[in-house]
Amino acid sequence: MLSPEKLAKMIDHTNVKPNATQNDIKRLCCEAAEYGFSTACITPVNAAYASQLLKGSGVGVCVVVGFPLGTSKTETKAFETEAAVADGATDIDMVMNVGALKSEQYSMVEEDIKSVVDAADGTPVKVIIETALLSDSEKVKACSIAEKAGAKFIKTSTGVGYPGATVEDVALIKETIGSRMGIKASGGIRTLETALAMVRVGATKIGTSTGDLIIEELLK
Repeated sequence: MLSPEKLAKMIDHTNVKPNATQNDIKRLCCEAAEYGFSTACITPVNAAYASQLLKGSGVGVCVVVGFPLGTSKTETKAFETEAAVADGATDIDMVMNVGALKSEQYSMVEEDIKSVVDAADGTPVKVIIETALLSDSEKVKACSIAEKAGAKFIKTSTGVGYPGATVEDVALIKETIGSRMGIKASGGIRTLETALAMVRVGATKIGTSTGDLIIEELLK
C-alpha cells in the first residue's frame, strides 16, 4: 500500500464549487498544506488568493480553465490560462471541447488544447475529457489529440453534472497513453478504497474534495 505521504503527493485537493467562500478556500489551502497535497485545485477567481495562502508551503495551485463545460472560445481559454499563471497557478486543468470532438472536428480540438498549452508557457496542462460523455473510441481519440497538442495529463472528469472517474476508463487511458502522459482520476473519488483502485490501474494523480478524509483513513 502507498504511504500516506506518497498518496498525499498525488492528490489535488479540490473545491471548485460556485458557492465556495473565501473561508472555504482558506480551509482548503490549510488542509492542503497540513497534509502535503500536490495542489489545491480552485476556480480562476480564487487563484491569487490561494497562491498567497500557499506561498512557501510546497503545495501548488491548480486552476481550472473553460470550466465546467469546455465550450468557451479558444481565445477565452488562452486568456484564462495566462491570467491563472500570472496569479500563481502551477497546474492548469482545462476542459476539452467535447462537442467538437464528437463532431470529429479534430483540428479544432487540437488547436484549442495547444492554445492553452502555449498560454501556460511551461506550466503543466491537464486535459479534462469528460469520459461520461464519450464512447471508448472517442476517449482514445481525445487522449491522442491531447498528447499531440502538448498536454502533460489526461483528466477523466470535471465532477460536475456527470458521473466521474471509473476504473475502466482509467485503465483504457493508461492502455492508450502508456507512461507518456500522466493520468488524473477525478469525480466521485471520496474514499481511500476508490482512490487506491484508480492508482492500481494507472492514475498518477487523484482529484478529490475529500483528500483530508482519504489520508486520515490511510493513517488509521
